[in-house]
Amino acid sequence: MSRAISNPKLQPYKLQHCKLQLRRPRLGQQARCTARRRKLGAALREIREQAGVTVAQAVQAVGGGNSKVSRIETGKHRVTPMELTTLLDLYGVTEKGTRDWLHALVSEQRKNTWWRQYGELSPGFVESLTLESEAEEISVYQNQAVPGLLQTPEYARVVLAGAPEPRTDETLDLYVAIRMKRQSVLRRQKPPRYHCVITEGVIRQQTGGPKTMAAQLRHLVSMSRLPNVTIQVISHSQTAFTSPAQAFNLHLYPPPMNFGVVQISYLDRELFLEEDGDVAKCQRTFDAHRASALSAQHSGELISSIADELEQE
Repeated sequence: MSRAISNPKLQPYKLQHCKLQLRRPRLGQQARCTARRRKLGAALREIREQAGVTVAQAVQAVGGGNSKVSRIETGKHRVTPMELTTLLDLYGVTEKGTRDWLHALVSEQRKNTWWRQYGELSPGFVESLTLESEAEEISVYQNQAVPGLLQTPEYARVVLAGAPEPRTDETLDLYVAIRMKRQSVLRRQKPPRYHCVITEGVIRQQTGGPKTMAAQLRHLVSMSRLPNVTIQVISHSQTAFTSPAQAFNLHLYPPPMNFGVVQISYLDRELFLEEDGDVAKCQRTFDAHRASALSAQHSGELISSIADELEQE
């Protein structure tokens, strides 16, 4: 008998900026908990419970310790394609769409994770890098600073130096280098669609001084010429009211995975929201900001005019 599943609901997942040694987990070792694994785990738990299968029965089917299935269902243990097939057979799932969706979630491509070369990075930061590298579409609302994927090295250094935790020059050099490397995602062979909405205050604040800010604004105009990049500005002159919102990134995964993750940065931590309701609310908020913003063309003209003013100072 075929069993369909409803969309899994996950609770907000908070990651502290603690140190993490980036090594590939050995067999039986706890794996890093990614958005894909959390989504997969929540789905498998719902299917198992609907099927009336106990954790003990699932463990007996796939082998391993008594906690293995529980850790799979919380996204803390990597599941192989063969183990997934075994579980789905045990749970009586025959619907091709459901099986393909779950196998897409489990097949985390062994592509080069370039950030490993930088050694120890916080779990929240690694999660951010993973989301950027896998998302098909990235929507960003920012009312504080130019988004990281659009920053110049000079501007990025000023922003990173203003972080809550003290950073040495050496640490700043490292984070600026990583931020610049991250930007290659927008120029790769199959880049994500990137849509950014920023407030006019962001482009008028002279972060780093007139020279640094003018160069940053010229860079925004240059980046907006990429076919996959759209930049819009909510001007001070807009008359429509949009509810103020915390800056956020919305990452949307491509079919057949079809799910989204909202990322909110707060002081020294990252908050990841994955419930369908939270993602939908974030999408509506972004759409409202986008509708209230200047067109991409008029936004570019405003950015260029402010750059002109700064270069004359």
